[in-house]
Amino acid sequence: MEQLYNVSVLFLLVPLMLFSVFILLYSHRSKMSSPNLPPGRMGYPVIGDSLEFISSARKGHPEKFIYDRITMYSSNVFKTSLFGHYMVMLCGATGNKLLFSSENKLVTPWWPDNVNKIFPVTLLTSTNEEAKKLKHMLPQFINVQSLRRYIPIMDSIAQNHFASHWENNTQVTVFPLVKRYTFLVACRLFMNVEDPKLLEELAKPFDILASGILSLPIDLPGTAFNRAIKASKYIREELMKIIKQRKLDLADGGKASPMEDILSRMLITTDENGEYITEHNIAVKIQGLLIGSHDTISSVCTSIVKYLAELPQNIYQNVYLEQIAIAKSKPPGELLNWNDIEKMKYSWNVACEVLRLVPPVQGAFRETINDFVFNGFSIPKGWKVYWSTSSTHKNPECFQEPEKFDPSRFEGNGPAPYTFVPFGGGPRMCPGKEYARMEILVFMHNLVKRFKWEKVIPDETFLHFPLVAPAKGLPVRLYPHQT
Repeated sequence: MEQLYNVSVLFLLVPLMLFSVFILLYSHRSKMSSPNLPPGRMGYPVIGDSLEFISSARKGHPEKFIYDRITMYSSNVFKTSLFGHYMVMLCGATGNKLLFSSENKLVTPWWPDNVNKIFPVTLLTSTNEEAKKLKHMLPQFINVQSLRRYIPIMDSIAQNHFASHWENNTQVTVFPLVKRYTFLVACRLFMNVEDPKLLEELAKPFDILASGILSLPIDLPGTAFNRAIKASKYIREELMKIIKQRKLDLADGGKASPMEDILSRMLITTDENGEYITEHNIAVKIQGLLIGSHDTISSVCTSIVKYLAELPQNIYQNVYLEQIAIAKSKPPGELLNWNDIEKMKYSWNVACEVLRLVPPVQGAFRETINDFVFNGFSIPKGWKVYWSTSSTHKNPECFQEPEKFDPSRFEGNGPAPYTFVPFGGGPRMCPGKEYARMEILVFMHNLVKRFKWEKVIPDETFLHFPLVAPAKGLPVRLYPHQT
């Protein structure tokens, strides 16, 4: 009887499965038969070209995936399939211009499912009204006028960091030390957190997040993906505790100043309707700022150390002379200020050239909300779009001899619009751009005025997914300047 039942169920399921397959194939064919789609292929079923996309990034050449296809199809726009979704890649300055100027008209931010599960939606994009308000309010907290008062604090933290972890050492591993430094700065400026124990508790989960983004999206106990979800939740819970305590301290009068850090300013600021930002959205936004500082800025600083060790000595020497002139112009013990940062023009040109060659983030995703045409090809509504820094940063049409390290590219008016995009562009441009600039320059100042250095592993690989990072942490030998 049981066998008969199983056979009956099987006969019922087979037609249903066949019908489902038919619907999927029909849907696939329907979407793929849209008029004049960009050239390209969809790769393997389900995974598409994801493995090749990730592999080229992990090997340190993320641009290979893009330029191989630009050459193959003789087109700056092509279709592919990544992370289970139909994808169009728009390349070049014209592609960047279209995407950056079409926010909420043609495209909206989008992230792969595993990223959305690790981070709450409001951390990555603004989908509700309050989050949109916060997005518009955020620049006032981290613009130049607000941040310049924090430069002496950044410098003080940097001096203590180098004294504790770099000086009196003949060899250090750069990446973990830089992450420690950038995280200390972020926690101090964003939340006035300096307690070593709390800093340690907050820092650990951020390393788990990066490995989780790389992992398969299998949410089972013990998997990297599951650990990343838990780490993200833990961070927000700890931030909520800090926020609630800060509200009490602000209400108490003398325990906290309304202007002491970005958290206090967020708590006392209201929108045009007189409404305060919710604690949850503040926690989400602070988490985003911490991620940017812990991962992206530390990636840039580490890449700068790498290039200054490899490049002809005149580039290091020019940075050194600029920074030592600033140091000698100041009375003993005086910390860096905004005027000093403004004098670091050559150093910033060097940092920009590093950002061109190895931007910490390789690109970003969008989702089309309307059909549109680009370069004569139809981009259907609902498809995903990817823009890549490599499509302009490594493009000889945008930068002559793109593989050559040349800080002079950023003199005068600098690169053409929409070609240099390490911080994105348009409404989605990274709001922390000025914060990153200040922190990077303070780091460079404190590094080069103390040391020259050389790489311990000359051919160390730099991984490029999800962020640029040295495979072995970039160990270097330090050579202190003789005073």
